[in-house]
This record gives sequence, structure tokens and C-alpha cells, in this order.
Amino acid sequence: MLLSRYLLPVMKETPADAQIVSHQLMLRAGLVRQTAAGIYAWLPLGLRVLDRISAIVRREQDRAGAIELLMPTIQSADLWRQSGRYDAYGPEMLRFQDRGQREMLYGPTNEEMITAIFRDCVRSYRDLPRTLYHIQWKFRDEVRPRFGVMRGREFLMKDAYSFDMDEASGQLSYYTQMLAYLRTFEAMGLRAVPMRAATGPIGGNLSHEFIVLADTGESEVYYDSDYEHLNWNQSAFDYGNAQDLDAFKRMFSHMYAATDETHDLRAWEQVPDERKKNGRGIEVGHIFFFGTKYSAAMGMHVQAKDGSLVTPLMGSYGVGVSRLMGAIIEANHDANGIIWPEAVAPFDIGLINLRPDDAACAAAAHDLQAKLEAAGRSVLHDDRDARGGEKFATMDLIGLPWTVTIGPKGVAARTVEVKRRATGEKQEVSVESLVAGLAKSDTMGAL
Repeated sequence: MLLSRYLLPVMKETPADAQIVSHQLMLRAGLVRQTAAGIYAWLPLGLRVLDRISAIVRREQDRAGAIELLMPTIQSADLWRQSGRYDAYGPEMLRFQDRGQREMLYGPTNEEMITAIFRDCVRSYRDLPRTLYHIQWKFRDEVRPRFGVMRGREFLMKDAYSFDMDEASGQLSYYTQMLAYLRTFEAMGLRAVPMRAATGPIGGNLSHEFIVLADTGESEVYYDSDYEHLNWNQSAFDYGNAQDLDAFKRMFSHMYAATDETHDLRAWEQVPDERKKNGRGIEVGHIFFFGTKYSAAMGMHVQAKDGSLVTPLMGSYGVGVSRLMGAIIEANHDANGIIWPEAVAPFDIGLINLRPDDAACAAAAHDLQAKLEAAGRSVLHDDRDARGGEKFATMDLIGLPWTVTIGPKGVAARTVEVKRRATGEKQEVSVESLVAGLAKSDTMGAL
């Protein structure tokens, strides 16, 4: 992609109304623009990151056995009256009438709708267990939207819903999702801890929030340091209903986390002193197991093996996909801008041509871009007629993992400068070794 043809409205100054680092950098790096209070347009660079985050969420849900569908954003108030939540939900729900004076709402969540869909599609125990999910825009009319996408009114969310025949199977679905979440966050370069939480208006008695550790987090977090050393993607645990529920419980039972608002001293006393740590954190996901709250209220029954009718037990599992972008930035930035983890970066490589007015430099830069893309790397090629300092500052601000710089001296010597954004380390390498190294490796880290 040529930067001269791209839409990337970077800003030199920090907007006065942006209070936290992620909001400041998302505006300065040209990722989003606010269109109304708590509502944002996702510009091309921001959309690329959002799509990569969604792809990781989707991949891990699929690996965990969840099945993707897509439900509408607009829901009928009648569904919510069946569950008893329509009047109880509060002013965060945006309610309106269509032209036929039917009461409608912009969905803040989808427990009622998925229950109705599943109720109308499934009849037998043979169809359970099932977990269904979608990635869809939601709207909650926050009384005071703030902090950019971290606390907006319109947001992208992955919400999944499990259906099981009994308590043990339902808890297995719950802990399978817990593992999927930990692997999802780890794949994005984030360290997250699950924390027991209140169930609120969702209902039930088993719930966890997922807190991403970040120095600029919104809450103080107390946690078991074991979380810092676990590699969830290398865990011997596998997904699937053949998994041992007791083993899942053992995996999580000895580790604790709490915020300054929900600090449970009784649980915390079970952590050895040498493992007690505290820091800052950001909530990015919430999961619930609430049994038959919705399935019973909405008349869902399936036939068991013995012919009796059983009301399935349910759980719901939400992660803020758009909120994750803010959390990633909060955990990965410096004074110069964003430092994207490679898994979610909008482009793998920023290619800087120091002399686009030089025919030899221009030809070499376009040739290198083609070779990098042929090696499977996405490239943002800064071919603008601008000073070198401006180009370097832009690349640092938008935070691409690697910057490759080409100029007249390098063209003559067949070399380029490669910079790693995370460390600032630079090295001169030949064009041939750069391309050959990329052809053999999934990352440029081996250079």
C-alpha cells in the first residue's frame, strides 16, 4: 500500500479532550475519528487492526468448538419482555418504535434473541451441547461515554452463548470459554487474569471478568504472579467435551485476582506472600454461567434420553473487540507512539523511501515492496514527498513492528536499514538477506 494514496490523517498535537493514552494515540495515529459522543468512525488503519483482532477472536472461538452465526442489531421489545428484562435493563438500552408503532431496541446484548433462535431450532438432547457466537456491533447509551473506544456507546463485541443438558456439562462449556479467552489475549501479546465477578443484570452465580495488565489501567489489580508465567497456548489442555471438568477447575482454582473494589481478603490469603502482586488493569471481557434463567423464562425444552423434557442450562461469554484495541495500546506504547504486537499490527512493515524524487531510489523501493509482499508481508510504503524526519515520526507514531528504510547510499550498496519498533534496535542488512530471511521465517525477528 502506498502511503501517498492512503487515508492516514496523523496529528502532531494531542487532542485536548483525549484523557487517556489509547484515546490520544488512536486519534493522533489516524485510527478513528469521533462522529458523536461515544461513537467513532473507524478509519482505514484502525479498521485493519480491528479486523486482525476479530480474526484472532474468531480463530480461538472456532478452535474451542463454538459455531459462528450473525444476529441482527435491532431486536423486538417482545423478546425482552419474555425474559423479564425489558423494564429492568435501564436507560442504557436505546428504545424506539418502528413505523408500525412496534416497540424495538438496539441490542446491548443477545441472550434473549439467541435463546429464541435455539428454542425454535432444537428438540433433542442429541443437539446439545452447543456454543454459538457472533461478532457484532452493540449499543449501550452510557450516561458519560469517555476514554475513547474504552467506554464508548457503540462498540464491537464477540458474544457467545452455550446450551447444555446439565450442570457439569454447562460448567465444562464455561471453563472451555475461559481457556479460549486466555489463549485469545495471549495471542494478541496481552497478559490477562480472570477475576471472580458479580453477575449483575445478566444473572447467574458463576462469573469472571478478564483484566489485562497495563501500567495505565483504570483499576488497581491484585493478582497471583503465577499468571505471569503461564503459557496458555502451549498448555497441554485441549478443547472439546471430552475434557475433564475437574482438571479445568484445578487449573484455575489456585490462582486469584481482585480489583481494589472487589478485593476478597479471604481468597487472597490463600496466595503465598511471594506470589502476591499488584498492578493496574483494564477489563476486556466478561463470562457468565446462569443456568436456566433465560431458557426457562422463554419456554425452551429439549427431550432427554429417557423421553422427559429438560430445560437447557446456558452461559454467555462477551469480549469487547473494539475495546481490546484500546487495551493493547495502553499496554504497548512509548513516548513516540504505539508499539503494535505483530499479531494485530495493521501492516507488518513500514517501508520508507528517503528520496522518492530519485529514480533509482523509487525503483528500488517499489521493487523491494513487491518482494516483501511476495514473501507474505503486508507493507505500508511511505513514498510521500516529505522530509525523512516526518516519515520516521509517522512510522513511530503508528507503531508498525518493523521499519525498512532505503536511500541513495543503500541503493548503491544493495543494503537497507531495518528497525524493530519494540526495541528501537537497528541494523544494516542486504536486500537479498532480508528477502531470503522472510521467505524462511514467520517473523523478521531472526534477522
